[in-house]
Amino acid sequence: MSAALREIFDADSLEQARTRLGEVFDRFRTTVPKVAELLEAAEEDLLAFYRFPAAHWSKLRSTNPLERLKKGIRRRSDVVGIFPNDAAAIRLFGAMLIEQNDEWLVCRRYLSEESLALVLEDQGDNEPQEATELQAA
Repeated sequence: MSAALREIFDADSLEQARTRLGEVFDRFRTTVPKVAELLEAAEEDLLAFYRFPAAHWSKLRSTNPLERLKKGIRRRSDVVGIFPNDAAAIRLFGAMLIEQNDEWLVCRRYLSEESLALVLEDQGDNEPQEATELQAA
């Protein structure tokens, strides 16, 4: 099943991805109809990253940054073992999330400011105030 999804995500264009997704629907309808229904309902979400510049596709279709963050949270919670109460867990994880947010904002950007500017230009910059706020962040 993951190989079938990989075919869709590795397409060279939105049209090619839609074609491949249709083929996957046809294959799954006979063997796993519920999965085919879920995929069909999520078609727009699955292919949304194709509306961005091709240079962004590999990063937009990936969940690697979130997986890395979850791994860090798991590692820290294993060290603590048992939290005395919910507030203690929320404090630790909240602090970790704030730290990660600061790192993403200031240090290590997942998408560069220049590439994001290209996306905003492609959209015609309909909302200049929002674009200014994004660039300031």
